Amino acid sequence: MALLLNPNTYRDLIRPLLFRLPPETAQKLADEALRLTPVWKLLEPYLEYAHLSLRTTVAGIDMRSPIGLAAGYDKDCERLESLAALGFGYVVGGTVTLSPRTGNPSPRILRYERQESLVNSLGFPGKGVGNATMRLAGSNGPARVPAVVSVSGETISEIVACHRELEPLASAIEVNISSPNTAGLRAFHDMGALTELLTAVNADRKRPLFVKMPPFPQAGGSRDDDDARKLVLGLAGVCVDQGVDALTIANTRPVREPQLAVGVGGLSGRLVYRDMLRMVSDTRAAVGNSIAINACGGVFSGRDAWNALLAGADTVQLLTALIYQGPGVVRSINRQLALMVSLNGLTSVSEIAQLPREATA
Repeated sequence: MALLLNPNTYRDLIRPLLFRLPPETAQKLADEALRLTPVWKLLEPYLEYAHLSLRTTVAGIDMRSPIGLAAGYDKDCERLESLAALGFGYVVGGTVTLSPRTGNPSPRILRYERQESLVNSLGFPGKGVGNATMRLAGSNGPARVPAVVSVSGETISEIVACHRELEPLASAIEVNISSPNTAGLRAFHDMGALTELLTAVNADRKRPLFVKMPPFPQAGGSRDDDDARKLVLGLAGVCVDQGVDALTIANTRPVREPQLAVGVGGLSGRLVYRDMLRMVSDTRAAVGNSIAINACGGVFSGRDAWNALLAGADTVQLLTALIYQGPGVVRSINRQLALMVSLNGLTSVSEIAQLPREATA
């Protein structure tokens, strides 16, 4: 069993077979495997790495680990129980939209295998909020693992409607204002528009609220890029003022990619890791300790997670690493992270941010 779930076994034996298939075909095969929820629950003791030092609390939500599944894998919240069994501290389902969407035309996912990265131009394909509500209401729920649901839309009314339907069924809602593949979302990159959106969401909300932020431009850019960076930090300030509980930093980086049908997409994986660390560090410096941060982008190892927490994050979200390293990746990261906590004389991952930035193990 240990051999089967070892990341090296997946990398050397299973991944080469899956990667012979188009990305969305491989995803469908993985989804079929995840339908076997009782099997994954039986495997959970082999996939989980439990240690007291990994336990943490964010926005009043208790988590067995700071390692979460990012939105985008289970768009319709149909496999969250199986995904929770992989050892995550929390899982994010979605992104869910008000109405069903087909998304962008194919091809819309491209692998950069050597860099362990992906570019996607999916455009929020999904079955809509009605299906997600039915799925979440009908599940037993990942008993020990909080389920966050990502929602989005191109208007305030769409997002508020999704939030209202799904909040009673989730531990928290994550509002996605930043997909590079959905042009309408850029309206909420305006501080006034974001204030209006969050005011509307706050009118009804009873549970924690996360906001998924757009990325900074890459380091070393133009003056316009510096202005864009300041805008993102300004949006973070709006979230603080509106009582948002956590920022997810950040969404995929927009890139041109002619092999995709629409010619552009969002980059994820190892290629965005350094930029993610800079965004987390700069945002933490700007907002202080007034809000939690979920680091999202290029985390593949315990050391990667350590560096994100050291930069100022409270939790870490991953998705691309799951695709490249398989179901054993979360256990591997948690085991490495617990060891680094111990070697640095700490008792909890929540203490990492108090260390000097150069601290390592």
